[in-house]
Amino acid sequence: METPKQRTILVNLDVVMAKRKMSLTELSERVGITLANLSNLKTGKARAIRFTTLAALCAALDCQPGDILEFA
Repeated sequence: METPKQRTILVNLDVVMAKRKMSLTELSERVGITLANLSNLKTGKARAIRFTTLAALCAALDCQPGDILEFA
């Protein structure tokens, strides 16, 4: 019997940043988040994100939450 595939939330922050030609340092300064925390989020190592952080990222990147987060 086949087991169902594990579904997860993917973080596409690097894709959105590349489209906006924005560096991690610039985004960190605009949003007020440490480089370490942004890096963890970008690489998918973060286990959670606050709505206020997500809103700040969307404002800085001029995007929607669905541009950054994907259910796969």
